[in-house]
Amino acid sequence: MSDLTQVQLIKTQTLARIVEITAEQKPSYNIDGQQVSWGAYLKQLQSTVAWADDQINAEDPFEIQTQAYT
Repeated sequence: MSDLTQVQLIKTQTLARIVEITAEQKPSYNIDGQQVSWGAYLKQLQSTVAWADDQINAEDPFEIQTQAYT
C-alpha cells in the first residue's frame, strides 16, 4: 500500500469516527482520575483530517490555467 493510499485511508477512517461521535453529543467526564473530553477528542480528529488533507495536496501537483486578455 502506498503512502498516499494510507493517508487517504486515515482520512476516511477519521471522518467516519467524527460522524460517529457527533451523531450524539457526549458529556466530558472523569474516570479513575483520567479526564475524557469529547470536545478535545473532536479537535484532535479534525487536526488529523487537516494533516491528511495537507499530505494529499502535497502529493497532487496542481496547475493554474490563465488566459491572457487581448
